[in-house]
Amino acid sequence: MVQISNQNLPIIIVDDVEFNYEKQPILQKISFKLEEGERVALLGRTGAGKSTLLNNLIGLKLPQQGEIIIEGLKLENKNLKDIRKNIGFGFQNPEDQLFMPTILEDVMFGLLNYEISPTEAKEKARFLLDKFDLIKYENRSSHELSGGQKRLVSLASILALEPNILILDEPTNGLDPSWRKKLAEILLTLEVKVILIASHDLNWIKKTTQRGLVLDQGKIQIDQPLSELFKQEKILENYGLPLDW
Repeated sequence: MVQISNQNLPIIIVDDVEFNYEKQPILQKISFKLEEGERVALLGRTGAGKSTLLNNLIGLKLPQQGEIIIEGLKLENKNLKDIRKNIGFGFQNPEDQLFMPTILEDVMFGLLNYEISPTEAKEKARFLLDKFDLIKYENRSSHELSGGQKRLVSLASILALEPNILILDEPTNGLDPSWRKKLAEILLTLEVKVILIASHDLNWIKKTTQRGLVLDQGKIQIDQPLSELFKQEKILENYGLPLDW
């Protein structure tokens, strides 16, 4: 395993990444860096390629050109196992990550795969479920929970592995305002190095992140602090991101 010295390196480096589906360009020379302590929003209209970019970052798809470096490791097949240990990824649909008979077992699942003892895994899973106010449902199936509760169980299953990087794809889909607020409050207290969130929910994203990357026509068109970006309503609307809708 070749590791690049990561002293003073950004946590994530994306350099000239390209990805096509059947010769249709989706990502074109994408470049950006994410530093430790950053909470970043990936914004763009439906079909802009946000999910494809996130899938490239976690190795579900690999760049066809360019490179991605995660905490000093180049993203390539031989390094995927080590890289994925440090990344927590939340799919758009939390049910894609919840498949065990009970939510307690869902949260324990990843820990047991990393050979944590059943006793320790259960203790850690119950701690997280209690933190998210879900402990009373520990023996229920995820199918018995609300959308917001499923989202939090999914997040608990990710955080159980103590990732350095958290990447979420449209985490507020299907959530009512009270669950959106609860999710934001939890994200703001997490001790991770970097958070990257793809979302259309602009009112929520401005409460949870500080920097915005706008993806359009396969390229990062804007990279700005959200405080500046959200003053430019016409520009946002041109990229399919009207405020307050």
